Amino acid sequence: MGDSGVGKTKLLERFVYGTFVTESKLTIGVDTACKSVDLGLDAETERLKCQFWDTAGLERFRAISMAYYSGANGAFLVYDITRAATLANLDKWITDLVQRADKSIVLMLVGNKSDLEAERQVSQQDGMDFAEKHNMCAFFETSARNSTNVEFAFQSMAQDVYKVASSAVSREDDERRDREGDGDGATEREEAEDERPIRLAAAIDAYLTTSGSGCC
Repeated sequence: MGDSGVGKTKLLERFVYGTFVTESKLTIGVDTACKSVDLGLDAETERLKCQFWDTAGLERFRAISMAYYSGANGAFLVYDITRAATLANLDKWITDLVQRADKSIVLMLVGNKSDLEAERQVSQQDGMDFAEKHNMCAFFETSARNSTNVEFAFQSMAQDVYKVASSAVSREDDERRDREGDGDGATEREEAEDERPIRLAAAIDAYLTTSGSGCC
């Protein structure tokens, strides 16, 4: 999410396809892309298949973009470090997002075009302060042109989305077991615990699919 021209599409293309094209094309409405992300967590949760929604930054497409917020598990708020107004304008994007998205959505701030240091208008500290003000999970400065921090930012998003989903599913699983009681003994409980990683992985997949499994 963010103003037109901040490099949202370029970041997604760099991450998903490993490419960077200098010429820019206007995003009409919303574009989508999918990629399995290496979580780097443990053997049971090696990769997470993610769907990414590249939302248009122009005002006339705002209503279309907002329709996708309610199904998002995470969102990158993107600004251009060479244009201070693009950071200030994120306030309106956040207002729209908070009104429509689930309260558990993972928010991360991205200052793009870090390769244009000589043209910088927004300091790293300004970015950090903005992220802290809005209780975001992380802040990155990236460059779609030279790929700086692009992989790391998307992997971090996938990890945090997975952790939120895992926590929600584990909580629901514990509540269900409390309602059903202790079962028929220690053996049954031990067998249930042995199966828990498999059931948890399947449940998380279902949870993300139901809630949208997308990142703006």
